[in-house]
Amino acid sequence: MTVGELRKAGMRQKLAGQPFQVLQALLERPGEIITREELRQRLWPDNIFVDYELALKKAVNRLREVLGDSADSPHFIETIPRRGYRFIGTIAAPPSVPSDFAERPIVGAVETAEAHVGGPKSETRKSRKLVGSVVLAGIATVLLWANADRLRTRIFAKSRSVEIHSIAVLPLQNLSTDPREEYFSEGITEALTTDLAQISALRVISRTSSEHFKGSRETLPEIARQLNVEAVVEGSVTRSENRVRITAQLIEAQSDRHLWAKTYDRDFQDILRLQDEVARDIAAEIRISVTPQEQARLTLEQKTNPSAYEAYLRGRYLWSQRNAESIDKAASYFQQAAREDPAFALAYSGLSDCYWVGWGAKIDLPLADRYATKAVALQPELAEAHASLGIVRLNEYQMSGAERELKRAIELNPNYAMAHHFYSGYLLSVGRTVDALKENDLARRLDPFSIPVNTARVIILVGSRNYGEAIEQAEKNRELAPQSPVPHNSLARLYWLEGKAPEAIAEERKAATLKNFPQWLRSLDEVAATFEKSGLRAAELNAAQFMERSYQGNLGDYEAIFVAFQYGNLENKSKVLQWLEESRRTYDGNLYLALKTAPEFDFLRKDPRFQDLLRRLNLAGG
Repeated sequence: MTVGELRKAGMRQKLAGQPFQVLQALLERPGEIITREELRQRLWPDNIFVDYELALKKAVNRLREVLGDSADSPHFIETIPRRGYRFIGTIAAPPSVPSDFAERPIVGAVETAEAHVGGPKSETRKSRKLVGSVVLAGIATVLLWANADRLRTRIFAKSRSVEIHSIAVLPLQNLSTDPREEYFSEGITEALTTDLAQISALRVISRTSSEHFKGSRETLPEIARQLNVEAVVEGSVTRSENRVRITAQLIEAQSDRHLWAKTYDRDFQDILRLQDEVARDIAAEIRISVTPQEQARLTLEQKTNPSAYEAYLRGRYLWSQRNAESIDKAASYFQQAAREDPAFALAYSGLSDCYWVGWGAKIDLPLADRYATKAVALQPELAEAHASLGIVRLNEYQMSGAERELKRAIELNPNYAMAHHFYSGYLLSVGRTVDALKENDLARRLDPFSIPVNTARVIILVGSRNYGEAIEQAEKNRELAPQSPVPHNSLARLYWLEGKAPEAIAEERKAATLKNFPQWLRSLDEVAATFEKSGLRAAELNAAQFMERSYQGNLGDYEAIFVAFQYGNLENKSKVLQWLEESRRTYDGNLYLALKTAPEFDFLRKDPRFQDLLRRLNLAGG
């Protein structure tokens, strides 16, 4: 051990110095990530100046060379991008060592991960793996027998589980060679998040907020602070043909201490069972209370056709891109999933979401209702199905049905941020602004980086006449999504409400630039000149008329409700009513959010025509 000498196929191999120290560090904490910083401090103290990144890479490469290991398909040493390295073999305790140990051959026991992901291995790879196992067994046995640096004590000591009440699943890294498999790693991340979210005693951050940190170089404690969680799960997904490997580790956020790590290697046929198994293992490790109903859902045998599930993952990946082309493609994949497995409730929930959401795609509420209803019938305990049906019923102005379904979705999955978001919209639509804000707070705790959720907060604050806080939130949204025109549209609306034309025009310019809308930029020059020459009311009218022409000529992406807002500032009853009817005709989702609470319509609320519109939309009460 002192000379770092070992034998490989009968030949002496030198593994002294840094490669040997790296191996020793990895064996001290098998299954855990050893960070680059930890290795730097161990191998190169502060008073030694060296390009340690390059030196560390060389040391790891030398170690892999001796072990016959591969960075692309590791059996012993796995690279964790941006973090460090991890030993992924399983070490068994060595037998008692007799007095003549030094005269006997070195033997030991090292097991690799359950199976290689992929097809049949070549004889060459088998040989390399065997030789590497023998070499590593010898080193491990020496270190364990000697209990070097209390290594044996550390490895076989039982790790102490801790009680965790909030958690985030960071985006699992796609380690497949094909970048087109990204949809798969994102899908597994969302599925694991959803499984954990079924545990009511655990607060689980939505995948959309965790996705905000994909590729981030921020430390885990810093990420956890921003997400306000006590622990994070990170890991990787590797898929090759019909095999899947999921590597997951649970990390206590404040201390960056690894609590648990495991590698799962399965046939793709078992992917749903595997996801549930990972979630159950994490729940057991953090000692969280799981109700019998939640335990039953986590252990429920899911018999979805694997090809249907894969089509569903592709559909969800496309749906999350939020544009018309992606929505159309997503619907095709959801339809494929439903054909492959007619009893697959999630596929019908996905189809429903495609036909109510808009984003430039075709809206068909009757079809969306039919798909969501079928999803609920197929799987009554599926929160996503009830949420889909609830938001469709809200868009159909079936208010009692919307409330019932959204409450049921939250009951089934208290961590489902979108269910809270949709329910907040329902509460605002019936004029309950205080309750809507509370529900929005719940959604934001679960999905703090969600643009729809944070935008909804601005709308609620406007409806509450809290313009100052609404502006603060819109400015935060601008920082959160610097490439989105939505925060600028929100700010422009607020400034028009406050009669601040120059500020409103400035925000409209920023939105038009991000939308690549040159006609609006030219018209804003006219609006600005009108304001300088003729004042606020003339500028508001100029802006409203341009928005009206743009909508009618399909020159921009204005929704009818925004034309109504602009004419509302002018208190033009006939124009506001005209554009509210157009908003209703086009299934504008902003209409139900605005009718009861938008300040632009306060001057109109007692008008019989406005009251009739509320009655027709089942919003007259309250």
